[in-house]
Parts: sequence; structure tokens; C-alpha cells
Amino acid sequence: MRSGGASVAPERVTGAQSVVRTLEELGVEVVFGIPGGAVLPVYDPLLDSTKVRHVLVRHEQGAGHAATGYAQVAGKAGVMMATSGPGATNLVTPLADAQMDSVPVVAITGQVGRALIGTDGFQEADISGITMPITKHNFLVSSAADIPRTIAEAFYIAESGRPGAVLVDIPKDILQAQTTFSWPPQFDLPGYRPVTRPHGKQIREAARLIQQAKQPVLYVGGGVIKSEASAELMELAELTGIPVVTTLMARGAFPDSHPQHMGMPGMHGTVGAVAALQRSDLLITLGARFDDRVTGQLDSFAPDAKVIHADIDPAEIGKNRDVDVPIVGDAQAVIVDLIEALRAEHATGGSKPDLAAWWEYLSDIRSRFPLSYDGQSDGSLSPEFVIQQLGEIAGPDAVYVAGVGQHQMWAAQFVKYEKPRTWLNSGGLGTMGYSVPAAMGAKAAAPEKEVWAIDGDGCFQMTNQELATCAIEGIPIKVALINNGNLGMVRQWQTLFYDERYSNTDLATHSRMIPDFVKLGEALGCVSMRVEREEDVAPAIAKAREINDRPVLIDFIVGKDAQVWPMVAAGTGNDEIMAARDIRPLFDDEESAGGPVEVHEVMNGKDSL
Repeated sequence: MRSGGASVAPERVTGAQSVVRTLEELGVEVVFGIPGGAVLPVYDPLLDSTKVRHVLVRHEQGAGHAATGYAQVAGKAGVMMATSGPGATNLVTPLADAQMDSVPVVAITGQVGRALIGTDGFQEADISGITMPITKHNFLVSSAADIPRTIAEAFYIAESGRPGAVLVDIPKDILQAQTTFSWPPQFDLPGYRPVTRPHGKQIREAARLIQQAKQPVLYVGGGVIKSEASAELMELAELTGIPVVTTLMARGAFPDSHPQHMGMPGMHGTVGAVAALQRSDLLITLGARFDDRVTGQLDSFAPDAKVIHADIDPAEIGKNRDVDVPIVGDAQAVIVDLIEALRAEHATGGSKPDLAAWWEYLSDIRSRFPLSYDGQSDGSLSPEFVIQQLGEIAGPDAVYVAGVGQHQMWAAQFVKYEKPRTWLNSGGLGTMGYSVPAAMGAKAAAPEKEVWAIDGDGCFQMTNQELATCAIEGIPIKVALINNGNLGMVRQWQTLFYDERYSNTDLATHSRMIPDFVKLGEALGCVSMRVEREEDVAPAIAKAREINDRPVLIDFIVGKDAQVWPMVAAGTGNDEIMAARDIRPLFDDEESAGGPVEVHEVMNGKDSL
């Protein structure tokens, strides 16, 4: 139980005071929110709290993403607060986002008084009903005496097992009622018993398959980061010599610089990582969920591979892919037990698998198809160059927070991640507007760290008002705005699949300079600058790094035609990966004159082991 303090003798308080006291006892440091009528009773005692800092955001969506960013860096639940009706419904997107990416957050919302519930009262919305499908659990408090227990249970549910989003809705009359506060409360969660320790028999069977495999892959998902298992993963990888791929949510779980790391798999993953999965005979899946962006067309994904699937959520095992060895448990506990079982195998005469031929094949692919990019045909700044420079200059200790779209993929590809909790993004829901408020939450969780929001001009215009929050609250994030004048990823799809019919993707940030992001940034309290030439990129980043008393915005004007490669088109299989625009996804046996068909041949087994 997350108690955060010693026992507290009973005392008379209001329901609202009970909320604040509970947050204090739980060790909550920061709450992101906006007051309003139904939740106003909480904001009065919150003013007197010396333990809980409240950050007044400009939009409730910003509060939600900030709570998520906080949680992803701090490794504990982030907290958002809003009033009833539209305040609560503005939390729907960040709650769904956090739930999809297994991020622990707790939302506390005010509700109209109990007498008004169901009458369509002013600012009434059934937020418990609305969020039921997109939260791990939610509560509608029916008695002021239940507040400490309910909020404590919300934190426990959010942080334990597979982390997720929990909402606590409290009617206004309950917040105003007199009650008794005491600590700690007694939990009442019948049936909620997440399994964290794996079953020994399954561990032994997994070790047996690993010993027999000729072409195994460690397929690593975000669960490894959430269970703080990066050190154990390193030990397992080096013990076995098995190649590692890390999903979009697992970037940083295993160092990019490690020779066993094949990179990120999936729709825009490295050719080496995709090939490793496709040609594998054993997938050792740790805290990943066989997401469609990784598997592509599911029935053609890793067709010859047996599957070990370890996940703390039993509902994920076998959901998308049949499993040979299912293991329910926390990733750290699973890896520790696997290491022990493998060492026992080795101690009793079992030899390590000979993976020389497998590594020869993968190393050849990795060398032939490295991540790369071409300069822009019109001479404009390449977005990949900007992001690569940022990663090299800011380094592996910085925290990088991406929006959604092309810039997100380039940030996942061209920044080198060496440590967990240094890469934040909206993976499952793909939420535009995530970056700036999530970076704000990340900086609040780790004020000593350098935090960069890598955002696109489309995403940025959804939540940039939170830069004003950062300026006022003393949260000096830095924003690298990848401004290509368009909704870039949508435009890329229109280029490839809609005959270059660019319907409603031009944002006019290039053609008409609306808005002027430098002026906008300055108006929001930032130091702002614009960069259009390659030689100015590094000096601008260096200057931004020297400014730590306010937010910084760099408007990088980049080419509109840059595209994200490699790419597995939606609805196709990973065998059809394209390494560049001029590589067709499918080829006949004959090569077109000078046509680069190597990727297709590799992925379809023409290059034998």
C-alpha cells in the first residue's frame, strides 16, 4: 500500500479537506488542474497545503497529458483535477491515452450534488459512465467517509499490476459535508489481485525453448520500463547473446549503442529489427502486446516463430498471437527467474545456443540497411538532420517528448536512447497535442533534467497554450518545433496512396506564416528563435540549452516533402517493408533495371542463413 505517512488519529474535516489530506498522505507532490464550480470546495483547502503543489493549466487536456508526462518520468501516478461537465470531459482524451500506454494516472473530478445527478443539471456529465471503457477503473463517491479509502484505492489500482488510468468522481455536496479523516484506510478491493510472480513451470519451459532456438529474438515492450527491469534485461541479453528489438514504447529500455540492439520494429522500424522478427524461430516477448503497428498484417507476422509471451496483464496473452509458453507476471520478476533458470541449465551441462549464423545474417542486414535520409530536393532544412543534431547535442541524459506524426517517428529513429524514461510519446492512442503538456509534466517530475518537446506544427497548435503555464510556473522546457507547414504524416499517406491529392493538410504556417511561431512563443513567455539553415541548427540548440529560467521555442523551418522511411504500409505484412519511396512493396522474381529489390528478397527468405 502506498501510505506515504504514519497513522493519523481521527479528526473532523470537510470532504474537500479529506481529499487534500489524502493526497498529502499518499505523497502526491504535484496536481495539474483547473478549478470550477463542482470541484471548487477542494481548491480552498488546497491553497493551504504545503506538501501538494498545484499547477494551473490552460486547458484540462493539458492537465491530463502533464500528469501522464509526470508519471512516465517519475515512475508513479500523476494526478489531474477538473470540475464537472466540460472540465471532466476534457480529460477523456488524456485518460484514454494513458490507459492505452499503461501509464498510472489518477483523475479527481468534481460532480454536481447528488440531488442533481440525473436531472441534466448545469455542468452535469456522467463522467464515470463516459470513461468506463477507457479507464482501468473509476469510482463515484457516495459518502464523504469513503474519500480516503477510495482515493487510496485509486492510486493502488493505477500503480499496481498493469498500470493505467483511474478516475474518482466526487459530488459537490459530499465535498462540502462534514466527515472524519483518519489514516491509513482499509482497502476493499475484492477480486483485484494482480499476479506479479511468474509460474516456475512456465519459466522452465521458456528456458528450454531458449536453449533450443537457433534464431531467437528478445521482443521488448514498454512493460520492461514500467517494471524497472532494464538492468535485468541487459543481463539476460548478454547471458544469451540474443538480439534485442525495442518497441516505440520501450525506447531506452536497452541501450541503442549496445551491439545486440537491432533497433525499433514496426511500421517505421529499422529493416534489421523487422527482419529479425520476421525470420525468428522464437520470440521472447517481454511486456509487449503484439500491437498492429509492430506486427503489420498479423497472419504473416513471424510465421515460423514459437512464442514465449510474458506480460503482467493476462488479457494480453494470446489476444493477437497464439502463444506456446504464456507467462503472467511482472517483467522484472520474469527476467530474473529466466536468468536463474538459464544459469541452472548451463550449470548442468547445457550449452549456450550457437547463434553465429543468425548474427551473421542480422549483421549483414543491419549494415546494408542502416537508418538514413536524403537531403531535401529544394535545398530546405531536413527534419531528420535537426532531430539527429538535437539528440547528439543534448545527449542521452535529456528527456525527449514527442508529439504524433512524422516528427515522432524521426525522434524515435534518430535520437539515440541509452536510458529508460528518457523517451516519452503517445504510442497507442496517437494523440496530437501530447508533447508540450507532457514535457511540462516531465520537467515537473525531474526539474534537474533537460526536457525537450519535439513537436510538429500541427500538434503544437493544439496545446501550445501550456507554454504560458510553463512560463508562469517556472517550468523551463525547450521546444524543437519541426515546422513543415503541413500535417506531415497525413500528407505522406496522400503522397503514397492518394495520388498526391493533398486534401486539407496545408496548415499555412509556411505559405502565409499564420501563425508566426516566434511571435506566438514570445507572447506565451518563451525565448523564441527561428532556424532555416543547416549551419544554424547547432548554435540555436546550444543557445537554448543555456537558457534555464524560462521556456525556449525554436521554430525549425523544414522541407514539406520529407518522408519517414522505412515503412510498412497499413494493411500489408512486414515482408513488404519499403526502405525508400522508390522501392515498391512487392516485386516479381525478376529485378527491374537498377531496381533496389534487396529488402524484398531479404524479407522473403531469398538470402539464406
